[in-house]
Amino acid sequence: MKALKQFSIPFTGLKLGKHQFEFDIDKSFFDAFEYSLVKNGALKVEVELDKQETMLILNFHIFGTIQLNCDKCLAEFAQPIDITERQIVKFAEDDLESDDLEIIMLNKKESALDVSEIIYELINVSVPYINTCQQVGQTVKCDPEMIAKLEKLASGSAEQEEEQNDDPRWAALKKLK
Repeated sequence: MKALKQFSIPFTGLKLGKHQFEFDIDKSFFDAFEYSLVKNGALKVEVELDKQETMLILNFHIFGTIQLNCDKCLAEFAQPIDITERQIVKFAEDDLESDDLEIIMLNKKESALDVSEIIYELINVSVPYINTCQQVGQTVKCDPEMIAKLEKLASGSAEQEEEQNDDPRWAALKKLK
């Protein structure tokens, strides 16, 4: 978790008003999270922290590219992402849970806010459900060699089904109708 220490924002010494923070995300960030959908990427995170007396308002802007594997041909490709989200942090005497997903409750005794998990969740939510090389909008197409292998394997299973239909036992059973 040493790689995530830099994502802690100490807000106690800050004056009321807006403050800017920037973070760079690379492979080491994603390695810190077990079972991550994204394994690598080159992203920049801009966080605007608006400190008020009773709460913090965080505006995230995450942009760059993440490396994904194509679900069709298994080739690795760069998926550009651009995320803009807002997160509200309220202070409470006790650690209370909030029903609203946009609000995080933080104990008044806390002096810093770790934004690594928030950034990680925002990135993972932006990953498309189905990843293909063509959706990037580039001229990159799926690996033709892999597609040819897949088509060959798919056509082989169709030939086996036809052979099963030509079995004389089935023909004899059809005559019984």
